[in-house]
Amino acid sequence: MPRPPCPRRVARPPLCDYFKPRGVPMTALEEVTLSVDELEALRLADLEGLYQDAAAEQLGVSRTTFGRVVEAARRKVAEALVLGKALRIAGGAVAWTGLRHFSCGTCGHEWSLPQGGGRPRACPACGSAEFRRLDRGPLDGRGARSGDVR
Repeated sequence: MPRPPCPRRVARPPLCDYFKPRGVPMTALEEVTLSVDELEALRLADLEGLYQDAAAEQLGVSRTTFGRVVEAARRKVAEALVLGKALRIAGGAVAWTGLRHFSCGTCGHEWSLPQGGGRPRACPACGSAEFRRLDRGPLDGRGARSGDVR
């Protein structure tokens, strides 16, 4: 029996958790599931353009493990695109790192704070309490944010 994977370090939850071909009803689609750490590997390698050594360090895995993760992610994305399947982003052993990002509903100001500092009281630009967190994951089927523990 293999040991459970160590949590991979991910900067922020995905902004969207589902992609599907246009014009095809959900009931007629097959799904491919891309884990959150696989999405992060794609971001680091293909969007940020990092070499595997640097990307592996940010994800918190070895270079060879990073290579396997990004290869699996690319295969899943190619399968969804080429075969017209839906792509669900969910799961994976992840540990959220980095900053929390906020946006003020009153003045539109955006700011970031380190993790673990508690919820800010007000917008630093205008003092309004009408702000929201931008880096929370998308809602799951229960109305909770993905990653929230109930």
